[in-house]
Amino acid sequence: MCTGACAKCLGGTLIPLAVFGFLANILLFFPGGKVIDNNDHLSDEIWYFGGILGSGVLMIIPALLFLGLKNNDCCGCCGNESCGKRFAMFTSTIFAVIGFLGAGYSFVISAVSINKGPKCLNDNSTWGYPFNDGDYLNDQDLWSKCQEPADVVPWNLTLFSILLVIGGIQMVLCAIQVVNGLLGTLCGDCQCCGCCGGDGPV
Repeated sequence: MCTGACAKCLGGTLIPLAVFGFLANILLFFPGGKVIDNNDHLSDEIWYFGGILGSGVLMIIPALLFLGLKNNDCCGCCGNESCGKRFAMFTSTIFAVIGFLGAGYSFVISAVSINKGPKCLNDNSTWGYPFNDGDYLNDQDLWSKCQEPADVVPWNLTLFSILLVIGGIQMVLCAIQVVNGLLGTLCGDCQCCGCCGGDGPV
């Protein structure tokens, strides 16, 4: 597969993942599917916008760039048949690194939140984090420590797990594009063979 076509495939995969990550983060603001009275009762990690910024905004821009690489002008540098495409692939590598960092940010925030558990109203009538080092993950009986918001434990656990998986997949795809972009920078793209009257591969 040509490097441009590979990048387009990766971009097409990253966009829906970014949308799902964005939506998952939005849903976290409504624990149990309900509007909360006091935003201070939301888990701190929700306000770090891992899904909105990390897996969302910082992923959409690289993904759109990847989608456009297949149609990039092979001869974009003063008639040089390789310069335009190679520069575009090099640029995609930089944006892939940005996307990797964004996905990594979302991944780390999600992992921390899953381990920490949600903020909720404890059985002593105070708001806080009743769980320690992910102990609630293997013992659902502990979930009863959270009295409000209703169903906040499975709600947060499910959505942050989705963000964790999305972030992991995005990191892998961006890492693939880093390698793909470097290959396109060094070796060119097979689509550019014979471009602008050139007889050989780029």
